[in-house]
Amino acid sequence: MNSRIFSLLLLTALVAASCGGQQAQQAPEERAALVETTAIAYSDITRELEFSSTLEGWQTLNVAPSVTGKIEHIYVEVGTSVGAGALLVRMDQNQLTTTKLTYANLGVEMDRIASLRESGAVSQQTYDQTKLSYEQTKETLAFLEKNTFVRAPFNGVISAKNYQDGELYSGQPILVLTQIHTLKALIAIPENYFPLVKTGMQVSLTSDIYPGETFPATIDIVYPTVDPASHTFQARLRIPNGGLKLRPGMYVKTKMSLGVARAVVVPYQSVLKLTGSNDRYVFVDEDGVAKRVFVKLGQRFDQDIEVISDELHEGDRLVTTGQAKLVDGVKLNVTKEN
Repeated sequence: MNSRIFSLLLLTALVAASCGGQQAQQAPEERAALVETTAIAYSDITRELEFSSTLEGWQTLNVAPSVTGKIEHIYVEVGTSVGAGALLVRMDQNQLTTTKLTYANLGVEMDRIASLRESGAVSQQTYDQTKLSYEQTKETLAFLEKNTFVRAPFNGVISAKNYQDGELYSGQPILVLTQIHTLKALIAIPENYFPLVKTGMQVSLTSDIYPGETFPATIDIVYPTVDPASHTFQARLRIPNGGLKLRPGMYVKTKMSLGVARAVVVPYQSVLKLTGSNDRYVFVDEDGVAKRVFVKLGQRFDQDIEVISDELHEGDRLVTTGQAKLVDGVKLNVTKEN
């Protein structure tokens, strides 16, 4: 009798444990996440993009002659403003002087050979060889004149000087010439704005060095490719700098207006970042179930931000509270709808 009672108690315990296990497994499926939602709506926004950049000279030239030797004289110092054609450096003239003499002698010989050819005293081959030597020496002379007396190809300021008079030029640039009356800057723009950015658009610059002052700029080049790593493309700005207030190396902020646009703007805290990547996403309520939707970020407006996705539509219910603990496909218990 005691054995039968024990067996019945054991069987009852096993059935209870089995039922309890099934209930434990079913409980998470029945449990719904508590969230708050708001309806997605399009808004008219004034699209203004802000970027930071560093100024560069419109042109920068390393003054490095193509001939080596002693530097006879450097005519400028760091900070010297020069015009196009100004003499910057005079190199050792021995090779130039020798080539000048050779060229003069070949000129005389060329005249003599030309006269003899007319009388038939020399062959065409001799004439052609003499003329070739004369023309080659002429080109060498022009090359040496350009690289012995080095001149500025454009207006600018000397931004570096690496040698002194009498030193041996060994390949490092003697001077660096930078154009500062016009500057440039590169800005990286998110790829979703590529169709809106055009050459010739106006941009304004500000610098912390000049509080309250803005400087005009123009988009000079829109680069045709997008960086696959950052998903941005570059645009080059042309910046007039007649007053010389701005200088290469300065840090500036740029602001570009792209007009009024229709956009989806959501609370910033509703946008989540995928762990281990730079991908962003939001959750929407789809028939009582959480659906993860990947988005691209646009313009920031204080506590709100523009999001871009083909999967978001006006009237969709966006999860704005409780989204941090959600997973795709979990049931939702909406406690408040805004």
